[in-house]
Amino acid sequence: MPIIAERSLRQYPPKVVNLHIGQLFACRERAVLRTLLGSCVSACLFDPVTKVCGMNHILLPGQADLQMFNESARYGINAMEVLINEMTKLGALRSRLQAKVFGGGHVLATVSTEKSPGLRNVEFVLEYLRLEGIPIKGQDTGGSWTRVIQFHTDTFEVFVKKIRSTATTAVMADEEKLHQTAATQAAQDTDITLFDE
Repeated sequence: MPIIAERSLRQYPPKVVNLHIGQLFACRERAVLRTLLGSCVSACLFDPVTKVCGMNHILLPGQADLQMFNESARYGINAMEVLINEMTKLGALRSRLQAKVFGGGHVLATVSTEKSPGLRNVEFVLEYLRLEGIPIKGQDTGGSWTRVIQFHTDTFEVFVKKIRSTATTAVMADEEKLHQTAATQAAQDTDITLFDE
């Protein structure tokens, strides 16, 4: 019977997970977590002992004003808490978590710099991490460009590509539309209640 030589797992391409607005992902296997960020922010979290990693894609800081958005990971508090909970289910310890933070560009033309959702998103995530005692090991935030980030879960490295091109116009338009929709809905009275069946 022929002997088949074992190949190192590093010789095989890693699983690639693309995250969109409001999504998050946690894992303990080798993967590349990717996303495209305009004013949104991503927190890349990892436990260096168990190698459990995760990433989110936050559209708005804080918590949703509307009940219909309370479970949505597009809001900062929900995105951070749900991600950390998913990671602890996989064996991470909250006390060992470390973070890298990216995004928060000023890319929405209809919003002034001082009211920029990107700035508010960055401030929210940094304050959340400070209050939770999660050290920040890397950060690339602000500016007026979009970023493509790739978080490699086996090394905890994050590769950032800053771009200004027509390729990002659709992302910026989506973010602006979602910001406007959230603001309009928050201004309206609603008595929508979500429940699990």
